[in-house]
Amino acid sequence: MKLALICTEKLPVPAVHGGSIPMMIDGISPFFSSRYELTVFSIEDPALPKEEMRNGVNYIRLPRTHYREAVANELREASFDLIHVFNRPLNVPLYKKASPNSQVVLSLHNEMFSEKKLTFAQGKEVLEHVSMITTASAFIKQSVIERFPEAEDIIKVVYSGVDLASYPPVWSKKGKDIRNEYRKRYGVEDKNVILFAGRLSPAKGPHLLIHSMRRILQKHKDAVLIIAGDGMTQYMEYLHKLALPCKEHVIFTKFIPPHEMPNLFLMADVFVCSSQQNEPLARVYYEAMAAGTPLITTNCGGNTEVVKHEENGLVIEHCQKPSAFVHAIDIVFLQPSLVKKMTRRARHRVETSFTFLHTAKRLDAVYQSVLNKANGKSMPPPLLQLPDLSFLKRLFAN
Repeated sequence: MKLALICTEKLPVPAVHGGSIPMMIDGISPFFSSRYELTVFSIEDPALPKEEMRNGVNYIRLPRTHYREAVANELREASFDLIHVFNRPLNVPLYKKASPNSQVVLSLHNEMFSEKKLTFAQGKEVLEHVSMITTASAFIKQSVIERFPEAEDIIKVVYSGVDLASYPPVWSKKGKDIRNEYRKRYGVEDKNVILFAGRLSPAKGPHLLIHSMRRILQKHKDAVLIIAGDGMTQYMEYLHKLALPCKEHVIFTKFIPPHEMPNLFLMADVFVCSSQQNEPLARVYYEAMAAGTPLITTNCGGNTEVVKHEENGLVIEHCQKPSAFVHAIDIVFLQPSLVKKMTRRARHRVETSFTFLHTAKRLDAVYQSVLNKANGKSMPPPLLQLPDLSFLKRLFAN
């Protein structure tokens, strides 16, 4: 049975440059390569060949310019039973026309059915061509249903996950060793480390964390804010200027390769996601929870579907106030017993619900439902564990 996974035109697969969708595809591909004849489409990258067979997965990489048309041409030449389109609803009619006998599953990782993204007529056309839609959170699912109520019966939430082998908890020997190594590397061995990780933009709110540092340093003179990520040049320049008064306590790392991110979470004493707008549900939550790093987030969008206040993290209601972040960070630094309970619960929740095995199983159930309904084809019995992902680590290391 032939399955195609079509990444967006933004980043290549494997996730040599990061990205939540490429990382998700990396995580589920080993599971599906043993069950399907699997092809993954993504854009070209100088670090990767245009086409290769790796660990049972056929990777086809196409030029970024006219990417959707190039994918459609590939689909015409093949005969896929099922095509999974990631986060590009407007491409669905083109792909369905290119391969009319294929079933199409569309996954949404942002509010791609909003009025800003497509017209009402375009949304109707997409719904006519998809067999099922999956969303990264219930928040995104609801945003689709509010505009297109008829879609309710074909939408399912499929949460993303992590590879637990890449995230030894900070209380384990391996986790402690990595933590000590990276704290020494960044010169923060004796510091209280606050981590922000993500795209640098006003909507993500890192400027609020910098604003918070003056008050945080009044009580915690050894606090350091590490800002990991890159973004818009003008905004990044603004952040650097904003940090000048406390420049010894703010470290900018720029882009961090995906294989390094688990180590940054282990290095940190608290991870803060300072989102200022409705978030679909960022994968950094799964990563922080897996590492056993205390987690602070805002009550925006789908964040609280995974993070529960004082259960496995802290949720800020007044996200536009630096004082709210100061208060939450103060709790983490001063209440170790609460932190211990929250981080253990967070790790347990990832182990039981948010690994890539869980993601693959949920997607597989969607695929099976679609194919059974279409032509009676059924899937092989599910695997009990996720295949070895060590080849991805070797790729990134090289």
